[in-house]
Amino acid sequence: MNNSFFSRFAPKQPKFFPLLQSLAETLLKAAETFLEGIEYPTVEKRAEYYKLVKDIERKGDEINTTIHNELASSFITPFDREDIHHLAAAIDDTIDGINSVAKRINIYNPKPLPEEASKMAQVILQEAQFIVKAISGLVDVHKNGSEILKCANELHELENKGDDIYELFIIRLFEEEKDGIELMKVKEIMHEMEQTTDAAEHVGKCLKSILVKYI
Repeated sequence: MNNSFFSRFAPKQPKFFPLLQSLAETLLKAAETFLEGIEYPTVEKRAEYYKLVKDIERKGDEINTTIHNELASSFITPFDREDIHHLAAAIDDTIDGINSVAKRINIYNPKPLPEEASKMAQVILQEAQFIVKAISGLVDVHKNGSEILKCANELHELENKGDDIYELFIIRLFEEEKDGIELMKVKEIMHEMEQTTDAAEHVGKCLKSILVKYI
């Protein structure tokens, strides 16, 4: 019993890094799968890729839950437990956002999506790539601080790019789309994609919060 008690005070820092890395790589897999599937116009293919994304999203939920459980059972953590919690939650929210877009495409089954949808999916993929790179640097935040900051700034720039794509698309949509139902479908899908780029930018804010405290 004493051993169990004192084990809570033993250093267990390394486990959080592979868990966060695994969560970031799950995000990257979701973004890659979503981009691959977004071009398909058929109901069957959209359903197939939604299932793939949903399975990845569930894996992300499992990893996020494990991180929270480890935070609850560990006395010593590499960063403030709130910082780890917020970082993991932000990555998981981004995965959830990708799943939400895939779900809406599957349910609404719009006409072939506009080219802006593919552009937004590419922005989300780029954000995921920078998140993976940044998370891999956390194992030595002092050595890799400048690179992590660069990744966080890139996430901000990509979110701005996503905003521009979305805003220009909305202008064009209301000018050109005559089918009211189709307009509502595509507008909601694109809005959800824009929200996903916002979620990825929030990962960058969490990273900057860690840098401020530990560099």
